[in-house]
Amino acid sequence: QVQLVESGGRLVQAGGSLRLSCAASGFTFSAYSMGWFRQAPGKEREFVAAISWNGGMTDYADSVGGRSTISRDNAKNTVYLQMDSLKPEDTGVYYCAARRLLDIRRWANDYHYWGQGTQVTVSS
Repeated sequence: QVQLVESGGRLVQAGGSLRLSCAASGFTFSAYSMGWFRQAPGKEREFVAAISWNGGMTDYADSVGGRSTISRDNAKNTVYLQMDSLKPEDTGVYYCAARRLLDIRRWANDYHYWGQGTQVTVSS
C-alpha cells in the first residue's frame, strides 16, 4: 500500500537548521511530483515547497523562500526539505504529499497521497 513516512522533525532553537525526510513506498515515486505542507496549531494547512518528478522545477512559499531547499532522490524514493534560519513561526506539523501528475502545485487538494506528519518546534 501507499506510504509516506516523514522524519526529522524536532525541537530546534531559532536560527537553527534541520532537514526533513519523507520516504515513499507503494507507488512509482519517480512519476510523482512531491510537496511539503505544514500546519500550525489553530491554523489551516499551508503550502511550503514542491518539486517536480525529476527535480527540474521547484516552488516555495514566500514565507520560506531563500531559507529552504526541497530536493529528491528518486533512487531512494525520498524527498527532503532543508530548512535554515528557522523562526518560531515555522513551528508546526510538516506533511509530505504526492501528486500523481508531473506538474507542481501549491494547493493541498491537488495532492493524492499524504504522510502522517512530523512535528517541528522552533523555540525563540
